Amino acid sequence: MLNEIYQKQKDGCEKTIAALRRDFGTLRTGKVNINILDHVTVDYYGTQTPLNQVATVLATDASTITITPWEKPMIKVISSAIQAANIGVNPNSDGEAVKLFFPPMTSEQRQENVKHAKAFGEKAKVSVRNVRKDAMDDVKKLEKDKVISEDESKKAQDEVQKITDTYTAKIDQTVKEKEAELLKV
Repeated sequence: MLNEIYQKQKDGCEKTIAALRRDFGTLRTGKVNINILDHVTVDYYGTQTPLNQVATVLATDASTITITPWEKPMIKVISSAIQAANIGVNPNSDGEAVKLFFPPMTSEQRQENVKHAKAFGEKAKVSVRNVRKDAMDDVKKLEKDKVISEDESKKAQDEVQKITDTYTAKIDQTVKEKEAELLKV
């Protein structure tokens, strides 16, 4: 019974860490990452479709992303969608593909991205605390229903807190690693 609660808490915390890593993928580091375009959608015959479902998206070098649409008429639509997404660069079209040239990051941009990374980390910690609250509520419900004793409940609550502390430390470490990556020139 308690092991199920612990496992459910761990699963929730693992999902939070995975979401944090996905969020970090949207931050620009020294070299470009195609994940920066994950939130860009294009109008594909009346339906908002993710960019990577209508074109091939490749990082051709450390500062260039090339987007090759599967249908030539999509070039204008893709350029407009990227412009609207406001990712910090203007799309360049050569008739065959759309290219995004990212200038080297300034130290101000790096510091701004570090702030975003820390904000993502705080959001993840809030999520872990919400998972902890759910686990604590489950333990207290078991005690109230007389399934476990008061002593078992106290031990279970301590274990839930230990799990929370472990995942909070993982989040701090992940944020610290991302910060170092962002500040590296």
